[in-house]
Amino acid sequence: MIAHKRTLFLLVALVSLINVVLGMTIDVFPKEEECFYEDLAIDDQFTITYQVIEGGNHMVDFTIAEPNGNIISRGGNNEKGAHMFKAKVAGRYTYCFSNKLDGDSAKAVSFNEHINESAAADANGDGAVDPLEKEIRELADSILGIKAEQEYIVARERRHRDTAESTNSRVKWWSVIQLVLLFAVCFWQVYYLKRFFEVKRVV
Repeated sequence: MIAHKRTLFLLVALVSLINVVLGMTIDVFPKEEECFYEDLAIDDQFTITYQVIEGGNHMVDFTIAEPNGNIISRGGNNEKGAHMFKAKVAGRYTYCFSNKLDGDSAKAVSFNEHINESAAADANGDGAVDPLEKEIRELADSILGIKAEQEYIVARERRHRDTAESTNSRVKWWSVIQLVLLFAVCFWQVYYLKRFFEVKRVV
């Protein structure tokens, strides 16, 4: 009975620690930038993972800025990335996906973010955090990291499948074109030889 209560407590605590979990897929058009905002308190931990699942060279630029505009994290021209930080100041943080370097194709970007609230409210009187609370937070981070990696693997498998299907389609149509050309050449050869022998008989 105690074990069940402890398990239930851990599950409830784990869910309560993950204040926000957001998974989205967006299209970032050529020469454009898509930005999102999060209001964080001091010592809130913010984590975001992303991957480009479709479009062009599968590369985007990524930045995170503090409320005062200072860039605290940057991912330049990457297919995927993971960024984590603790808020040093309270306010609205901005993170952006940029496709300004590619002027030809839009990019489909899938990303997940989560916020772990500051543990200050759960600290003891001397400012120490309960070890069980710390382990639960670490477990939450690990689970979300695994989830993000699984989503990346699924997205990559879908992209490879689309590439394989596109290649098979091209091979099929190329084979059809070769057959049409083969029949056309054979027909032309038969017609030419037939006309050649008809001219010989007339002469």
